[in-house]
Amino acid sequence: MSAAPGDRAAVTPAAVRDAATTLFAEKGYHGTALSEVAARLRIRTPSLYNHMSSKQELLAEIVLTTSQEVWAEFEAAVDGRDDVVSRLREAARVYALRHATHRREALIVNRDVASLDEPVLSQVLELRRRHERAVRDLIAEGADRGVLVVETPRVASFGVLEMCVSVARWFSPGGPLTAEQVAEQYSEFALRVAGHVGAPT
Repeated sequence: MSAAPGDRAAVTPAAVRDAATTLFAEKGYHGTALSEVAARLRIRTPSLYNHMSSKQELLAEIVLTTSQEVWAEFEAAVDGRDDVVSRLREAARVYALRHATHRREALIVNRDVASLDEPVLSQVLELRRRHERAVRDLIAEGADRGVLVVETPRVASFGVLEMCVSVARWFSPGGPLTAEQVAEQYSEFALRVAGHVGAPT
């Protein structure tokens, strides 16, 4: 489909990424053709290459940027908090909130990561492992301090993270709860998963 001059002028690398993010989330990376991205932007497929180099580049940018933002949000959430329970609660809250407010990106990251080429695949997997280890360490620290009772911190950390990831699959902005309300409830669920027992006597 041809686009009017005004339509072409509106196309930017950010607009291309946004269109690709919507389509990848809806249809999957392999299920989306670049012609569909172009059609959404009302330009011809060859015109996409003025704003990107390949479909793989779009996927890499979406997944790597999202993974970096998740790690940055975790660091900000725990920074300056001495209480390990507070750190775990806030880490879970921001992770659940991310999955409620960035649902498209979350669906792509958790479904299409295996489609990434190297070296981006390794970079993303390392960020994911770093995040899981950090949550696991919080739970282990809480267990050592006697405020969390959990048999296996590693299993508990997977439980907390996967619980938060699920928000992207069911949350609707038009539902009865806001993203912030859901995230707050999930932060309390995370403490239960990790066996929160309150301050030691």
